[in-house]
Amino acid sequence: MNPFSSGTRLRDMIRAIRACKTAAEERGVVRKECAAIRAAISENDQDYRHRNLAKLMFIHMLGYPTHFGQMECLKLIASPGFPEKRIGYLGLMLLLDERQEVLMLVTNSIKQDLNHTNQYIVGLALCALGNIGSAEMARDLAPEVERLLKFRDPNVRKKAALCSIRIIKKVPDLAENFINPAAALLSEKHHGVLITGVQLCIDLCKVSTEALEYFRKKCTDGLVKLTRDLANSPYAPEYDVSGITDPFLQIRLLRLLRALGQDDADASDAMNDILAQVATKTESNKNAGNAILYECVAAIMSVEDNGGLRVLAINILGRFLSNRDNNIRYVALNMLMKALAVDSQAVQRHQTTILECVKDSDPSIRKRAVELVYLLVNESNVKPMTKELIEYLEASDPEFRGDLTAKICSIVEKFSPEKIWYIDQMLKVLSEAGTDVKDEVWHSLIVVMTNASNLHGYAVRSLYRAVQATGEQETLVRVAVWCIGEYGDMLVNDAGRLDIEEPLTVTESDAVDVVETSFKSHSFDLTTRAMCLIALLKLSSRFPSCSQRINDIIVQHKGSFVLELQQRAIEFNSIIDRHQNIRPSLVERMPILDEATHSGRKGGAVPAAVSTSQGVSVNLPNGVAKPSAAPLVDLLDLSSDDVPAPSSSGGDFLQDLLGVDLAPVSSQSGTNQAQKSGTDVLLDLLSIGTPPANSIPSTTQASPSNFDTKSPVDLLDRMSSPSAPSVQVSTTAGSSPMLDLLNGFPSSPPIAVTEGNGPAYPSMVAFESSSLKLTFNFSKQPGNPQTTLIEASFTNKSQEVLTNFIFQAAVPKFLQLHLDPASGNMLPANSNGSITQKLKLTNSQHGKKSLVMRIRIAYKVNDKDVLEQGQVNNFPRDL
Repeated sequence: MNPFSSGTRLRDMIRAIRACKTAAEERGVVRKECAAIRAAISENDQDYRHRNLAKLMFIHMLGYPTHFGQMECLKLIASPGFPEKRIGYLGLMLLLDERQEVLMLVTNSIKQDLNHTNQYIVGLALCALGNIGSAEMARDLAPEVERLLKFRDPNVRKKAALCSIRIIKKVPDLAENFINPAAALLSEKHHGVLITGVQLCIDLCKVSTEALEYFRKKCTDGLVKLTRDLANSPYAPEYDVSGITDPFLQIRLLRLLRALGQDDADASDAMNDILAQVATKTESNKNAGNAILYECVAAIMSVEDNGGLRVLAINILGRFLSNRDNNIRYVALNMLMKALAVDSQAVQRHQTTILECVKDSDPSIRKRAVELVYLLVNESNVKPMTKELIEYLEASDPEFRGDLTAKICSIVEKFSPEKIWYIDQMLKVLSEAGTDVKDEVWHSLIVVMTNASNLHGYAVRSLYRAVQATGEQETLVRVAVWCIGEYGDMLVNDAGRLDIEEPLTVTESDAVDVVETSFKSHSFDLTTRAMCLIALLKLSSRFPSCSQRINDIIVQHKGSFVLELQQRAIEFNSIIDRHQNIRPSLVERMPILDEATHSGRKGGAVPAAVSTSQGVSVNLPNGVAKPSAAPLVDLLDLSSDDVPAPSSSGGDFLQDLLGVDLAPVSSQSGTNQAQKSGTDVLLDLLSIGTPPANSIPSTTQASPSNFDTKSPVDLLDRMSSPSAPSVQVSTTAGSSPMLDLLNGFPSSPPIAVTEGNGPAYPSMVAFESSSLKLTFNFSKQPGNPQTTLIEASFTNKSQEVLTNFIFQAAVPKFLQLHLDPASGNMLPANSNGSITQKLKLTNSQHGKKSLVMRIRIAYKVNDKDVLEQGQVNNFPRDL
């Protein structure tokens, strides 16, 4: 016989395939065999049809396409004999799935076999339907399956129950048809039928609330009795597993009891006793007993509140944590995480065992234990728990340090009782795993240190010691360099030393050495080295005796190939060499950073107290509601205050616009310096020089008026404009020249002056687009120079009517804005009409700060919403 004819036995084909030495040779054998099978199919060879299908199934399992044999499955299923049907159904389940359209052709054959007199053929049909039945097949065959749940043979009833589970999952609407038959299965004596009946009830409870209520009322007591009988049953060899009677059935019963007891007090009371009995009498020295205990704990945690039972369940989980089996410890940690929400005090009793799991050799257990410890920490136990975690951090595996470090930092930041403890713990983490610390963590540390003014000296000395001990942790070096640059004088002078500190002697040269060593380390990245340069610049002012040495270090990098370092070195060298008079003000200490703002930004929302134009009161961060004195519209995310804080520094205006804190800081140079104007603050931010206080610009070119040093907003606007003309500023003799890096600024619009009547303010086009034009007309109240009355006039330049017109405006906190209602909400087309609206502006810093406003205009064109916005900066100076 040809070894590759359709009559080849299955074992011969398998032997031929296994004898192949290469994949190409195997493909050749399979190709020839498939060709022979195709020939037999085309010749309608009935004698070897079952053999050909068996070979096709083996070829399919090898990964080769066998779609051409799908119809052979249907032909074998339609055969009258059991052997052919068995091979046909097996091929159907293996070669097809529920998405195949061919499956619709077999529905009628399955229906006939479900009504067959041979129980084995009925079992084949149920097995096929339970494995690959589609929703359409489920609807067509559900009556037959429901009838078979009462069949005389237990094997058929068992398969019918499993098939019913697939039917209700595919078509939940059919669940009500199976409620009564499923309840009848719970009284079965055959454990095979009983376990499938319990699983059917569990799935019915998931898809149907009607079934859940029915089982609660009718079946709870019976299930409790059945569970008690199983737990107390004597030795039964046919169901015994490690000395426990049918643990599989017990687990299924506990799952059903859990579903029935959840959110139902009556059902929970009925099953409390049996749950306590199972939890106390089940042996835990075998895996089968542990499985039952775990399901019992899950049931106790799900049913209605019973404090004693839950403590018992959590104690069982605590015993699981001491088990040598990794799987048992892992599931116990998972369950304890869920138990925390139910009874956190009971879980706290096992924190020592949980901390031991953090040190486990299995990475999955370590990770889960760290997550559980993170949830266990509170204000009362944060110190001992953090100490344990940091001690383990020293010996932890490198791949685990990232997760552990993130959790420790989050715990310390969230539950820190005092700032000195927070600083100490963060320094320990930075010293042990600084490379694994995220940027926002050390940013937060710096914010906390700036706010703890009494700990500045302690912090810089602690960082100095830490860097001396472990100088290879880059994040630690960043924080240390920043602090030395800010508080280097406190480090050298031993200022602010606490009683708990040991004496430390540091010279100015020692402090510079730390920064220089870090700067010259090639293992650190650009950010760290740039921070070192800034720290050196600040120390050049703090330590005059080291100024020349620092300058020499900076000069060495003026030719650096790294552009960032080269630019900083050139600019800083220029400041040290040529701008001694402004250097102390440039390198003053950073202002105190707002912790609430930083936390809000880190969490994705910046807290701000704002008032809308409708006068709505908004809660402040401390929970105190503050009604607005005047309606304000916050378009800039700026805080609004009823009483503006008095300030004489032009930097406050920049603070309002830029969202930064520029609170004035006293100079440490010992000289009395004049107050800085807005221009000084701006130039400080841009790292450029400023003329001394007695220097007055005398002449300007390409500008119709003198250079205005009182309007930093105007400077910022002109600076951002690409079309701004160049302005050259010349100074009086004897004054130091201004470093002109910005090519000057154009001035604000001139003010017309009329004789005898004071200044008269001309109309101003505040905003103009392709469709809208906004004009401001100004007036002043006699004897009240701080208040400006503005009449806003809106005209429509387009050819379409604008409807639902709304105007909104926002101002910084030193201004108060009041908006009167608009004269209308519809703008005619082609400038045929206008809308007017009156505004009242009160400037608490009149004469020191200019007006600035952000506007937003909303309207509809042809039922489409349009939003336009812009900023008005060119107000007359004397308003």
